[in-house]
Amino acid sequence: MTLILDQTNKQTTTASTPMFWRDTRMPHVELRRVQDGRKLHYAPHSHTQWSLGAITKGQSTFIYRDDQYQVSEGTLVIMNPNWVHACNPIDNQHWSYLMLYIDADWLSNLRYELGLVKVASWQDIPVATLSTTKWYSGYCQMVECLLDTDRALLDKQAAVTEYLSELMVELSGQVSPTSNIPTAMLVLADYLKENASEDVPLETMCELSGYSSGHLIRSFKQYFGLTPHAYLVNHRIQCGQQDLKNGNPIAEAAVDNGFADQPHFQRTFKKLLAVTPKQYRQSLLNNQKDTASEQ
Repeated sequence: MTLILDQTNKQTTTASTPMFWRDTRMPHVELRRVQDGRKLHYAPHSHTQWSLGAITKGQSTFIYRDDQYQVSEGTLVIMNPNWVHACNPIDNQHWSYLMLYIDADWLSNLRYELGLVKVASWQDIPVATLSTTKWYSGYCQMVECLLDTDRALLDKQAAVTEYLSELMVELSGQVSPTSNIPTAMLVLADYLKENASEDVPLETMCELSGYSSGHLIRSFKQYFGLTPHAYLVNHRIQCGQQDLKNGNPIAEAAVDNGFADQPHFQRTFKKLLAVTPKQYRQSLLNNQKDTASEQ
């Protein structure tokens, strides 16, 4: 197996270990790079950010809500905030990818300033993949700029803004109308997020929604892509991930977000994000150190 030496902390890692890049001066952007995804398996999950990924080698299966795609080198994949997805290897074939996570509020404001939407609030884009050479090569150039420790902050800010501005214009005719989710389901989803650190009984969910248990689970999954319990757990991981970004200890992130203990948090985190909390936090710390001296 190919080994990569992380020069920041002098620890040897394998090519399947994800690398995360984040600059605290650009809090709306986070990058994940995987050089060998054969051992990374994701359970269905979602992110609060808008995500844009590039398959840089090989091919994989991209599950996005109720659809499934086989994506390969040169393809971009697009994921709206809170849309359930998973991307996994095909028959242990080698594949690699880059994934950019963009804060939804920041991107909404960018689209509004460009005159592409009437209000500065998120509107879904119903496009799952792009295979145009222009957008793929532009994406790779943008990522190369972000990872270049010799590039100035202004260069990186400009690279992200310019690329996403052009892409949003390209996709401006592909904006989804507001989803017609029943009010009872929206109220329940908000309740689960607000109380994610607690174990919310199914009986309580039924009382809040007015649905029977069987109808509730089927309907909730229809609109949100996950059962109510899976939705709650997914939100716990989203919050735990943010805590790790903020520098909180792993044990604290586990307890604060409703996990029985640190091992439970670790298992769930890895199941959904295909990386351990320690790997995630350490990679962020390593790469934030790389950018600390940039002017």
